[in-house]
Amino acid sequence: MTAQTQTVHVPLDGGRAYDILVGRGLLAEIGTRVAALRARAVAVVSDETVAAEYGEAVTAALAEASLRTALITVTPGEGSKSYAGFAQVCDGLIGHRIERGDLVLALGGGVVGDLAGFAAASLRRGVRFVQAPTSLLAQVDSSVGGKTGINSPHGKNLVGAFHQPSLVIADTATLDTLAPRELRAGYAEVAKYGLIDDPEFFAWCEANLAEIYAGGPARETAVASCCRAKAGVVVRDEREDGERALLNLGHTFAHALERLTGYQAARLVHGEAVAIGLCLAFRFSARLGLCPGQDAGRVANHLALAGLPTRLDQVPGGSGDADQLLDAMRQDKKVRDGALTFILARGIGKSFIAPGIEAGAVREFLVDELRG
Repeated sequence: MTAQTQTVHVPLDGGRAYDILVGRGLLAEIGTRVAALRARAVAVVSDETVAAEYGEAVTAALAEASLRTALITVTPGEGSKSYAGFAQVCDGLIGHRIERGDLVLALGGGVVGDLAGFAAASLRRGVRFVQAPTSLLAQVDSSVGGKTGINSPHGKNLVGAFHQPSLVIADTATLDTLAPRELRAGYAEVAKYGLIDDPEFFAWCEANLAEIYAGGPARETAVASCCRAKAGVVVRDEREDGERALLNLGHTFAHALERLTGYQAARLVHGEAVAIGLCLAFRFSARLGLCPGQDAGRVANHLALAGLPTRLDQVPGGSGDADQLLDAMRQDKKVRDGALTFILARGIGKSFIAPGIEAGAVREFLVDELRG
């Protein structure tokens, strides 16, 4: 174990508990870590960009641990989180004779983790998988908690399954090679954890943003803190029947924006959509008289300092009109009996689930936001 490694335990019942390892250089240990899970074969699922950077080293480390290995790659980007991408990965796993006792290893960002995890959940009615996230967004959010899935033309993550990983290996050194835009996008999910229920963590983020971006010890602290927060929520509400919905703060707006931009990374990536969504959630809360306007301003100011968009008019090519946004929101997974549910806030670190929000109030808010 590297000197900087932090371990976050996820104590799920039924023999499904697992560890999240956070530290620099952990991919060098991946062979021994995965071999300890007692599989005979491991299929690595990655995208072409990440595979070019880490695929050879990871498969070599697995082979050195006497594991039969295979590498399956998909095209980078949200477009691979589709029915076609799912079929490609499943057929690849079957072609490489991955059996129930074997493992799928997701090596990449959130798209790869969601896609590979859903394929693992479906293959032979469920095989184990390991998350090796290589983006900040995946390390602090999507690799933890067992949500897997793909997108539909009707909306994001509408087809999927809850399937917990057997291990998460978050090598923070992989973040050194991220494009600045991707690092910034991941940071939106870091800030989110403070905005949900930890105002002290948000204040810490404000003070340590530069070091998180630069790759100092604050980066490992941020990743481990987010994983610890999410693990606690997942253990208490694994299948999003209650509290876990808070983790979707800003995401009702964000997923609508992603749908209306056609999941085109050139226009908007997930973390950028989340940043706008967080700001909209706080401004909408302020408009409803729930949240002080100064808190909404503080959120927007911090995310702007982090280099993230905070307004609808910052979406390249536009974000659609109010009716299009509202229609996209109606496909959100939190909709119940056709009524919109939002995660709103009474202040920084004081978010709550708000069911039955009037569509008319949302539309009026969006009209004003689009006017700038």
